[in-house]
Amino acid sequence: MSGDEECTRGDLLTRALAGERAAFAALVRQHQRSVYSLALRMLSDRHAAEDLAQEVFLQLYRSLSAVSSEAHLGFWLRRVTMHRAIDRLRRAPRLESRAEELAAVVSETEPADPLLQRRLRALLRELPAAARAVVLLRYQEDLDPVDIARTLRMPLNTVKSHLRRSLAQLRERFDETADALT
Repeated sequence: MSGDEECTRGDLLTRALAGERAAFAALVRQHQRSVYSLALRMLSDRHAAEDLAQEVFLQLYRSLSAVSSEAHLGFWLRRVTMHRAIDRLRRAPRLESRAEELAAVVSETEPADPLLQRRLRALLRELPAAARAVVLLRYQEDLDPVDIARTLRMPLNTVKSHLRRSLAQLRERFDETADALT
């Protein structure tokens, strides 16, 4: 990212804070893909993810004065998205996605093996909501455990425990499904 682009991003936030609707719309466009992607991976339902993303940006609009910088904005969006997704998963029965919705998962790069990716997504959906949030923030958003703890307002050792247990569970379930296929 160039210095001009960073300045423009900072200017967008400043202009949005001043009440400029076009600047806020540009901020939404800038972050909508990552918010939607996190929501989709947590909820495994395209429509629920769209609704959640809309709720997150509505909350951002109402709370924009609490955001102090572009870096804080990204942190704020991840935190609110994950907390709202966890709340939905706790309130609602487990959301099962249809096969065609799995194809709609937003991905930065083309997966090397689509069947492997599908199997991993299915195994990830089996994790409890908090553990799934930790794994997604670690491996999709590339956050370190300290940032995950701060984002989810969770003790660092709890984050590390979720990572360790979740990875062990995913490995075990992956091996079971691989054995069943052979």
